[in-house]
Amino acid sequence: MLIQMLVHQPQMLGPVLKHTPTWVWGLLAALMALGLSQVRTRSVSLARVALLPIAMTGLALWGAVSAFGGSSQFGPVLLAWLAAAAAALAAVAPFAPPAGSRYDPATRSFHLPGSWIPLLLILGVFLTKYIVGVELAMQPSLAHDGQYTLVVGTLYGAFSGLFSGRAIRLWRLAARPGAPTHPQAANA
Repeated sequence: MLIQMLVHQPQMLGPVLKHTPTWVWGLLAALMALGLSQVRTRSVSLARVALLPIAMTGLALWGAVSAFGGSSQFGPVLLAWLAAAAAALAAVAPFAPPAGSRYDPATRSFHLPGSWIPLLLILGVFLTKYIVGVELAMQPSLAHDGQYTLVVGTLYGAFSGLFSGRAIRLWRLAARPGAPTHPQAANA
C-alpha cells in the first residue's frame, strides 16, 4: 500500500517522513552503524556473534507484536514467523562459514571477512518495521487482513532465520574439536 501510494502520489513521501518520530531516525543511524561495522574484516568474540541474531530477532518480534499484538491475526502471524524462521534457518545453517572465517580458541574469538549481507538484512528488518508502521497508521484495518499479516509475519521470520543461520555457521566453526582453525594449520 505505501509503495503504491509513493508510486502514484510521490508528494506524500514528505508528510510521511515529517510525521516519523525522531527516535526512528536514531534507531536507523544505530542500525546503519552496526551494519557498516560488518563490512570490514574484524575480530569478534563468541558472545558478539550471538548478539546480532538475538538483537535482530528481538526487533522482528517487536515488529510483529507491536503491529499485530491486538489483532485476531496475531496467532497466525506468530506461526508464519516461526515457520519462515525455521525454513530460513534450515536453508542457511548447513552451509560452511564465509571463506576466510577463522576461530581462535585461545582468545575465543572469530576473525571474520567483511560482508555487506548483514547490513542488507538489518535494513530489511528496519524497512519492514517502518513500512508496516506507516501502512497500519494509514490503514489500521490491515492489522486484521489475513493475507497482509501472514506476509509480514513471514518476512519477519525469514529475517530472523537468516540471522540465526549465519550465526550457527560460525558457532559450528568454534565447536569443532581439534579441527584446524587457521588456514596455515590446515596446510601443515
